[in-house]
Amino acid sequence: MRTVSVNGLRIAYATAGAGSPAVCLVHGTGGSTNVWAHQLDGLADVARTVAVDLPGHGGSDGTIPKRIEDAAAIVAAFLDAIGISRVVIGGHSMGGAIAQQFALAYPDRVEGLVLVGTGARLRVLPRLLDLLASDSERGVDLLMSLAIGAEAPAELRTALHRATADNPPGVVLGDLQACDVFDVMSRIATVNVPTLAICGAEDRLTPPKYSRFFGERIAGARVVVVPGAGHYVQVEKPRETTAAIREFVAGLGRRAPRE
Repeated sequence: MRTVSVNGLRIAYATAGAGSPAVCLVHGTGGSTNVWAHQLDGLADVARTVAVDLPGHGGSDGTIPKRIEDAAAIVAAFLDAIGISRVVIGGHSMGGAIAQQFALAYPDRVEGLVLVGTGARLRVLPRLLDLLASDSERGVDLLMSLAIGAEAPAELRTALHRATADNPPGVVLGDLQACDVFDVMSRIATVNVPTLAICGAEDRLTPPKYSRFFGERIAGARVVVVPGAGHYVQVEKPRETTAAIREFVAGLGRRAPRE
């Protein structure tokens, strides 16, 4: 892991590969760069790929962003700090919301958009928010029971559950509260960059209809639904997910620029 100073905070990130294009991957609720380990390795020969720990997550200092807009601004400042001006921005779940907001707020900086297990609106079950506020352990149990696909190996299920449960108090709840008020459904059609949406066929948090919505609203967007995967599609089915992202990134250089 590397670190860089961003707005006075020590921000941790992982990086692999070199050259162009640059790809930035943002984790989801209660996550860290660890959820992108397979993609960092798998994209190293086709792109400079970085994965960032948001403030209050993983190895980064600070407190969690309260709004998706705030998180997108932090990602922009992080990219400035490591010398990346234009980027293929991608994210999982909450990170996908951040990627969408980044694309809307900084369109001149975006070469492509990769949306993994996410939606243009991310309403959260009220029961889940209530439980996380009153009994964090049981709340995380409910969240992970919904998040991980039935075919995921037991050891992977245990590792994902532990990583989420080990977050400092309030992080998972705060992340989901930020998700709950995120809604760009009426604006997402204004995105005018090549877009890839990937989701697990068994995703119960952001089901395939969420990704298909991107396919319907963003001109030219490609949608990939991965069989046998739940919400953590990039971890549960890393080979399939990485292959789709590789193909997308490699294809960017062959596309004619958009008007």
